[in-house]
Amino acid sequence: MDSGPDGSPSIEGASAVGGSVMSLAWGGLLLLGLGGAAGAAEFRSVAEPAAVLYDAPSLKATKVLILGAGYPVEVVVSIEGWLKVRDEKGSLVWAEAGRLIAKRTVLARAATDLREGPDDGAKIVLRVDAGVALEFVEQSGPWAKLRHRDGETGYARVNGFWGL
Repeated sequence: MDSGPDGSPSIEGASAVGGSVMSLAWGGLLLLGLGGAAGAAEFRSVAEPAAVLYDAPSLKATKVLILGAGYPVEVVVSIEGWLKVRDEKGSLVWAEAGRLIAKRTVLARAATDLREGPDDGAKIVLRVDAGVALEFVEQSGPWAKLRHRDGETGYARVNGFWGL
């Protein structure tokens, strides 16, 4: 093994492509970190009628929030049976992992119409109020197919919802 210009160990030819082995290793770690950050957000929803959320990952921590069934949250961190989650207001809190399910839901940001098809001219099948949680079915470009808890399904523009 050779020494690089800074005295650190390098592989023969490594300095010709930008530095020592240590520099290459740090660069690789940086790329791994950026790859994870660029991935799609993970969302889950509350599984039970009411889930208590805490300021730390412990049942002895301070209770800070209660969310109802179907409420969507974004998973930020997962450790030992606990999930650090973000709600639509940006609050970061901790939830027991078992209290959340993978079923994807979204929240209407304002009163919104669900339509028969992904078109602004399509017939309105349902109007939902702001804050209503809907099950996410699929997304096609700027449109999402959503299902109301009563079973009615329709399309709406994705920018009208939090949780996508």
